[in-house]
Amino acid sequence: MGKALRHGVIVVVLGAALTLAFGTVVAKQGAGAWREQMQANNDINSTASLQRGARNFVNYCLGCHSLQYMRYSRVAEDLHIPEDQLEANLMFTGDRPHDAIMSAMPAKDAEQWFGRPPPDLTLTARARGTDYLYQFLKTFYVDESRASTTGVNNLALENAAMPHVLADLQGLQRAVFNVERAEDGTQVKVFEKFEQVTPGRISPEEYDEFVRDTVNFLDYASEPAQLRRVSLGIWVIAFLLVFTGFAYALKKEIWKDVH
Repeated sequence: MGKALRHGVIVVVLGAALTLAFGTVVAKQGAGAWREQMQANNDINSTASLQRGARNFVNYCLGCHSLQYMRYSRVAEDLHIPEDQLEANLMFTGDRPHDAIMSAMPAKDAEQWFGRPPPDLTLTARARGTDYLYQFLKTFYVDESRASTTGVNNLALENAAMPHVLADLQGLQRAVFNVERAEDGTQVKVFEKFEQVTPGRISPEEYDEFVRDTVNFLDYASEPAQLRRVSLGIWVIAFLLVFTGFAYALKKEIWKDVH
């Protein structure tokens, strides 16, 4: 292949890549408006919310996802859950209280069923943010093109391998997209709204609270020390304020003769 021909091929390939990349950026920017309206607003200091979130995780997530860096006993201690209630309501796999919170699903089976093993969720809230988790659990929608797999898609994570495990609670919804023309003339799909297809077992407001509690628990699990760090921080600030007062009074006493 001559130099001129190779140069021409490289230019064409780079041009196509830049066009695709620009189109993708435009699509993401166009779809960004819904993210601003869908925030987790979770409260890590709400023990009741964290307890509900632990219940939600165990009943709906633990079948596939683990929290390998968390122990049942740590959850019970931090969330003020008596050991008998811990074993009765949160431990269904025969584990001991000091064991890590692990899914019973074999990784090989999970990979065969879903195409990849479900990720451990211990650090997901720190890595992706609580808003992302909230949006992910809120934006599953029916997608006929994925009928051979999960039958749904996700606005926050396109072509997600995870099925909509909360469909019984939320119901099924359809995503409505508008086709808009970008400045460069390319056409992009921009999300407009969701339309309910089948009702869920709970109301939309209750589902929002369910998701928020679940995200709150995952936020706690990503850094359990933050509960104590925040409470300790209040005392540290109070000490520094008092110490500053004493230091200022001492400074005035020492320097009064100089003036």
